[in-house]
Amino acid sequence: MVLRESGLWIVIYTDDHPPPHVHIFGDGETKMALFGQNGTPEVVRIVGADRRESRRALEIVREKRDYLLERWKHIHG
Repeated sequence: MVLRESGLWIVIYTDDHPPPHVHIFGDGETKMALFGQNGTPEVVRIVGADRRESRRALEIVREKRDYLLERWKHIHG
């Protein structure tokens, strides 16, 4: 876990693959790319999370993207 905010856990797996992305867990999981097609965070996949949870996850990732990208680079060298 690299961040916990608003009841959500944001995870970057050490054995994961590029491009940079995070997995956000609450009641379900939302996978989010740190750089989507327009250069901003973008939802890749939602499993079991409702729209409200996924929107909250997107807001957090938008706000914390620089920090999350630093952590991704640190973890994946």
